[in-house]
Amino acid sequence: MTTTYYLEQTSISSLNAKTDSKGLDILESEVKQYQFNRFLYQLVGEAWQWTDRLIWTDEQWKEYAENDNLRTWCAYLKGTPAGYFELQKQKNGNVEVALLGLADQFLNSGLGGYLLSEALKLAWSWDGATRVWLHTCSLDHPNALNNYTARGMKVYQTEETNE
Repeated sequence: MTTTYYLEQTSISSLNAKTDSKGLDILESEVKQYQFNRFLYQLVGEAWQWTDRLIWTDEQWKEYAENDNLRTWCAYLKGTPAGYFELQKQKNGNVEVALLGLADQFLNSGLGGYLLSEALKLAWSWDGATRVWLHTCSLDHPNALNNYTARGMKVYQTEETNE
């Protein structure tokens, strides 16, 4: 049984940001390269069995990653890619934190709270944002749901599946 949790923020004032970067530098990938998104997806997703996009063709990756409604940020620690997040602008002022995570060797290092805080701040800074949301599931890192709620996100829906 897998539980999926849908979380949201409807105001930036509910953001409880973690401000200690612990040396993490977060830079936007302003020149879109679908190959970089694919690399980050594999780097971060390997520990969590992110497999659905592994079968995507180059064209599918390009259509997704190089779309104007998607922005990608990479987190570096000492010059090494440590994690990333993607923000996707949707209709009616919604911004989804489409993907967010740390590479395996950076897990449990206290970096996740800062990474999420920056993702939420940047989502709210996107012109016209009125709601920021994401989903996670019971297969994610054991601290993921706690991190999301600690940053001020609220669960608005849950679903259970037999996957």
